Amino acid sequence: MSQLEKVIVFDLNNEEYGIPVKHVKSIEKIQFITRVPKVNDYVKGVINLRGVVTPIIDLRLRFNFAEKEYGDRTRIIIVSFEDKEVGFIVDSANDVIDIDRESIETAPEVVGEQEHDYIEGIAKIDKRLLILLNLEKVLEMSLEVEPNAVEVK
Repeated sequence: MSQLEKVIVFDLNNEEYGIPVKHVKSIEKIQFITRVPKVNDYVKGVINLRGVVTPIIDLRLRFNFAEKEYGDRTRIIIVSFEDKEVGFIVDSANDVIDIDRESIETAPEVVGEQEHDYIEGIAKIDKRLLILLNLEKVLEMSLEVEPNAVEVK
């Protein structure tokens, strides 16, 4: 019997990625981001989202893609994993789909070692390939600013 997993599909640098729905709290339009000094370029700063200060990471920059101006389709995907909550800036958020766990393959060895850590697997859906992110690794390697480290007064 196949096991289905719901994922949010989003675009980044003309590729499709997926994050399990169970970790997604919300999808927001791009909004004002308060810069935080002395953090990596991919940490864009923090936002106050319904009273919670949330660090924001630009996934394009985190994955060493060229920076792109934010537009009408740009979204912030707010994810929660264990005790961390963070927002990922993506080019667009497309849809929610069910993926059969049996259709997921491990990332090929050609992928660079560091990038390989971010990838949980690649799902084949019809004629599409969907790169599934390993949220634990993305958060572990990205968060230089701890959530709640910046206080709102």
